[in-house]
Amino acid sequence: MTPAVRVLEHAGIAFALKEYPHDPKAPAYGEEAAEALDLSPDEVFKTLLARLDDGRLVVAIVPVSTQLDLKALARAAGSKRARMAEADEAERATGYVIGGISPLGQKKRLATFLDTRATALATVHVSGGRRGLEIALAPHDLERLTQARLADLART
Repeated sequence: MTPAVRVLEHAGIAFALKEYPHDPKAPAYGEEAAEALDLSPDEVFKTLLARLDDGRLVVAIVPVSTQLDLKALARAAGSKRARMAEADEAERATGYVIGGISPLGQKKRLATFLDTRATALATVHVSGGRRGLEIALAPHDLERLTQARLADLART
């Protein structure tokens, strides 16, 4: 199992694993997961890493149907600017590969921000720690386990 699954099991959180055959040629991992699992892209969330102008890495969790608003993330983190982290630094910080970065069980504990849209859902889906594996869980459990701060981070 992945570190994300181990975190959930250790915490005694109710969750479901959903697997699908990952296509290495898929242009967008989150959209691939939504389509393969017949889920709305509004309930599948992607985990993104950004670097703030003070050098800190932060995690943003937003629906795959949206784009991360970097200015909103910077404001939520108390910074002036944010930019997307480079793929290699995201992989080093989390211990996961791009397309399989889970907000749970990351190698380093980073400040995490969850888009407020998650609170309107009974269940959210996030990466299980590898491509082709999604975890379904309650948004409040995701918020609690990641110690996320809620913020309006997404734009359509």
